[in-house]
Amino acid sequence: MATTEIVFQRELTLGADEFIAVLQRSTLAERRPVADAERIADMLQHANLIVTARIDGRLVGVSRALTDFAFCTYLSDLAVDEAYQHQGIGAMLIYETKKYSPKAKLILLAAPKATGYYPKVGMSRFEHCFILDDAEKMILKQV
Repeated sequence: MATTEIVFQRELTLGADEFIAVLQRSTLAERRPVADAERIADMLQHANLIVTARIDGRLVGVSRALTDFAFCTYLSDLAVDEAYQHQGIGAMLIYETKKYSPKAKLILLAAPKATGYYPKVGMSRFEHCFILDDAEKMILKQV
């Protein structure tokens, strides 16, 4: 008999195919290079904190982060299969991720559709964020 228990755990490796599948079953695939399995594999290889949510072994949610475990943890991806959303899985993934780096501040950039979600789970909005996609667009001045 199958169980409906959700198992949250840190995983040291996660396959690109499985990660892509959960991205596609969530809304995050819209903003991730899911058509480029090699790039996805690189994203997974270089992340140093991956927490998953599984039901009967099936991946239903994932938190992919980069952290120094001392000062900051950047939560790059938080994806929950749409069929399992609104059950607290996303909040638990954030909680479990934070538990692995308790001294570090957890930082993320919210997807446009998710900006209202994070305050509901206790995160604070921080307005002083900057993004640089292309180094060639930097304004460099000689000192």
